[in-house]
Amino acid sequence: MPRFFSHQQAGGLGPSDCSPAQARRLPMLVLAALLLGPLAACAPEDGSGVQSQKMAAIQSRGKLICGVEGTLPGFSFVEPDGRYSGLDVDVCKAVAAALLGDASKVEYRNLNSSERFAALASGEVDLLSRNTTETLSRDAAGGNGLSFAPTVFYDGQGVMVPVASGIKGLKDLAGKPICVESGTTTELNLADRMRELNVAYTPLKFQTSDQTYAAYLGARCVAVTSDRSQLAGKRSSFPNADAHALLPEVMSKEPLSPASVNSDPAWADALRWSIYALMQAEEWGLTQANVDAKLSEAKANPNLADLRRFLGVEGDFGKQLGLPSDFAFKAIKAVGNYGEMFDRNVGPASKLKLERGINRQWKEGGLIYAPPFR
Repeated sequence: MPRFFSHQQAGGLGPSDCSPAQARRLPMLVLAALLLGPLAACAPEDGSGVQSQKMAAIQSRGKLICGVEGTLPGFSFVEPDGRYSGLDVDVCKAVAAALLGDASKVEYRNLNSSERFAALASGEVDLLSRNTTETLSRDAAGGNGLSFAPTVFYDGQGVMVPVASGIKGLKDLAGKPICVESGTTTELNLADRMRELNVAYTPLKFQTSDQTYAAYLGARCVAVTSDRSQLAGKRSSFPNADAHALLPEVMSKEPLSPASVNSDPAWADALRWSIYALMQAEEWGLTQANVDAKLSEAKANPNLADLRRFLGVEGDFGKQLGLPSDFAFKAIKAVGNYGEMFDRNVGPASKLKLERGINRQWKEGGLIYAPPFR
């Protein structure tokens, strides 16, 4: 039992030393001290003041559990040797490197569209990095209650058809079956767009993307709809990829973003700025290959204030986020900058052969932009 001292013993004021009004407030002050004391005791020993149950759990178990799609080339895909690859996978690696110092400390969980939000809410996964569109209802506390990180791929919904079908636009799909994955914005957008066009169609809904594309390749439907990046990724795995084409129409905005629960703001901040670090690195020309040299340069030159703060040579950016001081360096060293991630996984030299488009840096007319590291 803790020992309680009187105010006189503690050298403070006792009730007899107070005015009547002050004396009446003493019980409330004592109660406040008792309630706030345990909270102060829970503050991190590093003095950062950052408290996150999720980050503490990840550090305790020694690995990040990341929810991914798992069957989508370019974004999250299991290679024949069992290794995971893709843009979404690189996000998981970068976050693990920033928090744990090791990009390999990730456990991947394949989740379909119907499973993903429940897995995040229940704590089965720490982070969802799974070609997920940020929307109002998913972000709102009265909806799914997610906290979205920066968008890592700006996309739009499209439709893929066999070239031999002769279909050139959405109106050509009147009365025809279209394959779509259930529990997605894709399903809702298709219904809205076809209603706008006054085009009747038959939706064939499936629980997973594998089921959806198997039905399409099996000719159960004459078209399949999803994010254009997903269509391109799946088409790259077809044995006869050139026999399929994407229609020119873009039905929607699809900002694909990682997500965490909105009940742990410190974890959401750490995730957000770990990803921004990859975007800032591209803007400043830091790469996986040169970041070691840039760190040495920053250490040797005290005049490189921005670079020194960014790489953790000086300042307390990491401490403010509950991360190591070199979190940005570790993330870049693990996966490179945002542009390297894009090019490696989905860019013109990859199987998907996608152009940067609006996923260019803001200085080049794109939407990729990191707030100031100040």
